[in-house]
Amino acid sequence: MTDRQERATSFGTVAENYDGLRPQPPPQAVDWLVPPGCGVAVDVGAGTGLFTRTLVDKAAQVIAVEPDARMRNVLTARSPGVRVVEGRGESIPLPDASADAVFVSSAWHWMDDERAVPEIGRVLRDGGRFGLIWTSRDREVDWVRSLGDRPPGEDTPEAESADRIRRRLDVVLPQPSVFHNIARETFRFVRTMAVEDVVAMLGTYSRVIVASPDDRARSLARARAALEARFPGVDVIDVPMRASCWRADRIARGDE
Repeated sequence: MTDRQERATSFGTVAENYDGLRPQPPPQAVDWLVPPGCGVAVDVGAGTGLFTRTLVDKAAQVIAVEPDARMRNVLTARSPGVRVVEGRGESIPLPDASADAVFVSSAWHWMDDERAVPEIGRVLRDGGRFGLIWTSRDREVDWVRSLGDRPPGEDTPEAESADRIRRRLDVVLPQPSVFHNIARETFRFVRTMAVEDVVAMLGTYSRVIVASPDDRARSLARARAALEARFPGVDVIDVPMRASCWRADRIARGDE
């Protein structure tokens, strides 16, 4: 198993914490992504259902697709009324032209876009919405970004980090594309959290999950010390968050 594969499949080991500590997207971001009158909405790479649950009041039917049984268990338990199926972006177990919208939340960078884009296009009805969203702490804020920094002298996967940032800002669609009306938007918000929960949230990111116990403990201790230095004597803080969104609509099959 490669490092990338290990990281991509690591979240199930912290599924309960992932669901309890990771942020849900703000309502305005969901409103921007979901088309009016959405009948069937599909959340691919749904994880524990953080984004899935925001769709329940926006679509007549919500289907969550997730490959990891550990994540699906939490998703199913906490997402009543949602149909949960095993699958992945490259292999969605739904019929052709059966969905009005397909979304990927904070998981697109783990998928093979050359295979996932045609598969999403297959599942979408003509004119259907393809939406991507990444909801996380706002790394454009210096002190927030520094919480995840590695200490001086420790290797940093610069190429990987740059690629993940690029894919959030510039989604590349294989050609010929079956999507048009491409748009992007960013929604910033603040999440009030206990300092200990902020530290625990950092422990739900793949680089920390797959680290050795000693490295994980040191990483989280550095983050805790940084927060205590910036917010002395405070138990609860406001954490800047952002939801980076991308959307496009499927071209009618006769116009491809």
